[in-house]
Amino acid sequence: MKTIEGRQWASREDLITHSGYSRDTLWKLWRDRRTNGHPEARDIDNVMHWDVEAWDGWFAEYCERPRDLSGVDRGGDPDEPLPPAGQARVLGIDPARITQYGKTPPPEWPDPVHTEKLTTRTREYRTRAQLWKWVDNPVSGFGTKGGRPTGPGAKHGEVKVAARVRLAAEALAATPGRKVGEVAAALAERHGQSVDTWKRAITQARKQAQ
Repeated sequence: MKTIEGRQWASREDLITHSGYSRDTLWKLWRDRRTNGHPEARDIDNVMHWDVEAWDGWFAEYCERPRDLSGVDRGGDPDEPLPPAGQARVLGIDPARITQYGKTPPPEWPDPVHTEKLTTRTREYRTRAQLWKWVDNPVSGFGTKGGRPTGPGAKHGEVKVAARVRLAAEALAATPGRKVGEVAAALAERHGQSVDTWKRAITQARKQAQ
């Protein structure tokens, strides 16, 4: 990890060690950032890095967001290999979702225990035990509304705004004598986004402090 201005920044390799999740899972979480609110990256020495504190806060919220698993069928032989239609019945979803998972697998989607070559496609089989383990893993994202965090203050845009306001408040506290434009420019350089975006965040941080 790298420390810049008192904050730790982690590469993907660092996040693998830090989180305990695989490269593939972390890549998929990054791939789906438009819907899951994953923090933006910063280029350091031509390598993507993430603010560890911001990433930890996001990841904790991501794993704790409300999920509805009531439609999952927990009955049957755990070790029975199921075709896509059977997998869909266990998960309580449309079979088209299983097809989509084959093209764009979600985080931690299990590898098939058996594959069957058909004329125009390959049919993948998974067991109930695999599917149950997958839905119970919060990183899978299964059971969340639209794949996003739900509840007050947890929507994608709101999370990002709240994070910017928090960073703006920290910057104001650290440099109380600097002008708003200077603080906004420093934040934009460090975290991305426009200077105007950070000026709005600073204004909001000041309102909250009053």
